[in-house]
Amino acid sequence: MLSKEEILHIATLARIGVTEKDVEKYQHDLSEILDYFKKLEEVDVEDVEPIGHITGMLNTFRTDKHEDFGLIGKEAIMKNVPEIKDGCIKVKSVL
Repeated sequence: MLSKEEILHIATLARIGVTEKDVEKYQHDLSEILDYFKKLEEVDVEDVEPIGHITGMLNTFRTDKHEDFGLIGKEAIMKNVPEIKDGCIKVKSVL
């Protein structure tokens, strides 16, 4: 079982305040979690192949290509914007 000092040290690292009642509860709860990890260490995983992702997909990116909508497409887009300046969409300043 974890000691009171260990629980207080973990609480300090996590930047959380704990009461005396919390210390006793965490001693019990955290010790049970660590005991469960000890049980997991006993599992034989010798023939288990490690995986990085469950789907097996690799580098699924879309192509980075420019699509020209033409003049008709640009006019259709510009109909939906609230404000236009010099043929461009005017947006609020970011900074």
